[in-house]
Amino acid sequence: MGKLYLVPTPIGNLEDMTLRGIKVLHDVDLILAEDTRTSGKLLKHFEIDTPLQSHHMHNEHKTVNGLVQKLKSGTTIALISDAGTPAISDPGFLLTRTCLENAIEVECLPGATAFVPALVNSGLPNDRFVFEGFLPLKKGRQTRLQQLAEETRTMVFYESPHKLLKTLAQFSDYFGRDRSVSISRELTKMYEETVRGTLEEVISHFEGKPPKGEFVVVVGGKK
Repeated sequence: MGKLYLVPTPIGNLEDMTLRGIKVLHDVDLILAEDTRTSGKLLKHFEIDTPLQSHHMHNEHKTVNGLVQKLKSGTTIALISDAGTPAISDPGFLLTRTCLENAIEVECLPGATAFVPALVNSGLPNDRFVFEGFLPLKKGRQTRLQQLAEETRTMVFYESPHKLLKTLAQFSDYFGRDRSVSISRELTKMYEETVRGTLEEVISHFEGKPPKGEFVVVVGGKK
């Protein structure tokens, strides 16, 4: 019986790749990557020549059974995403669940993920928090925002640059413009930045400075 490893990859700075992660990627028989072009650069940097196969949200349902058969036959496989920890707003859950249903061992290595440094940097309470990731685009979005308006724990969201201002405006409508928020972008990269304040203040900031990069939005809970 083989084994599935979930291996976090850097969210920006390549020095955040762990020694253990590098060793696992060297030692396994196959690496599954969300985007083989992106991951190919990472593997080349660390001189890893393990075979690479595409595994993403558009093909995972079609390939999962074949991968399970490979694992049952003794193949060891590592799953990586473009950045961060697999299955956190990225592919990984379906394969993990199917492996466990088939008594295949799964091991997730510790490593990079974007929301943890953003949450800790925010200065907002982090003893208890809610990770929401990306909100629904259309169906269910309004209902979810109505529910979250009553949430007392700190909330963590992911958002893309072209949708950031719209999302912040909706947060202001549902949570109140005085709600505390911390927004981190380009974490671990050269232009890393964290903007803190009320929703009204950060909206004003990004209206004057168009959003660029990938964002983690940390919102204080209802008091």
